[in-house]
Amino acid sequence: MLSLSRSVADLATVLAASGSGGGGGGIFSILFLLLIPVAMYFLLIRPQSRRRKEQAAQQASVSVGDEVMTTAGVYGFITGFDGDIVWLEIDDNVQIRIARAAIQRKVDTSVDTSTPEALAHKPDDTGTRSTPIADSADDATDQ
Repeated sequence: MLSLSRSVADLATVLAASGSGGGGGGIFSILFLLLIPVAMYFLLIRPQSRRRKEQAAQQASVSVGDEVMTTAGVYGFITGFDGDIVWLEIDDNVQIRIARAAIQRKVDTSVDTSTPEALAHKPDDTGTRSTPIADSADDATDQ
């Protein structure tokens, strides 16, 4: 409390000194000090609150069957809800419970088939890669 009153007294001293030295310097100092919180609101607080609202709306819009990514980077399909807990299937017959707030985003399930590289990394129905990856032991013998 003492430091707050001391800071206010120091600010009053600075404003009084700047006001007595020249014509418009005091007004400029006051406007500059008032401009800092306004700039912080528009540059920091407002965008953060907008992101928080979008994140909350996105978390509320997920439903059973959606593929999501958690904040820890775990991908899975939502299999059910239990209040604020989400059941996430991360592999065949492997389900985990996570908090609804841990859902980072929905995963876009559309597959880019325009390039051969995208097709090479697309898993088939069995969960294995559609094209085999060269074994590192084979690469070592080729050299």
